[in-house]
This record gives sequence, C-alpha cells and structure tokens, in this order.
Amino acid sequence: MGKFVRTKEDFVCEQCGTHVHGNGYTNHCHECLWSKHVDENPGDRAESCGGMMKPISLAKKKEKFSVTHQCLQCGAERRNIAAEGDNLEILLN
Repeated sequence: MGKFVRTKEDFVCEQCGTHVHGNGYTNHCHECLWSKHVDENPGDRAESCGGMMKPISLAKKKEKFSVTHQCLQCGAERRNIAAEGDNLEILLN
C-alpha cells in the first residue's frame, strides 16, 4: 500500500445529491455513506475505475466504526473509518 495523500475537497454525492464538505480525510457521503472508486491509495485520486461504491457493512473495533464499500463497477472492496456525523443508522436497519 502506498503513502496516504491528504486531498481536501468538497463534492456533491452522486448517490443522494448531498453537498459534502471535505476535510482531507473525507471519502464518502455522511448522509448515505456511498463513496466513489477514485483512489488506488487513500487520497491519491489515481484510480481510473470511477465506479460508485456501495456501503455493504459496518464493523466496530474498540470505539471506532468502519464502513466497507464495494465498487459496483469492478467489485473492489475498501474499508474506511467512519467519521463523526456519519449516518450509521443506514447500515443498522
């Protein structure tokens, strides 16, 4: 795995239309938890796939939650730490 690159950018979620304010660690929508397959390594924006990544599971390790996303285009799976303010209820229902 390569080096983490902090890429601070805002975006509009392509799944639900929410305007997301990025903080350099943001990689998914806080409302619907969907992401986009744009990184080979976190923050590098080097992945050419560009597919939408569906949140498929939620896990808890110690006091932190992580969300696993699966790309609908190529099938790749990535796990990401949930951020404060994420709507985790989506995966609990």
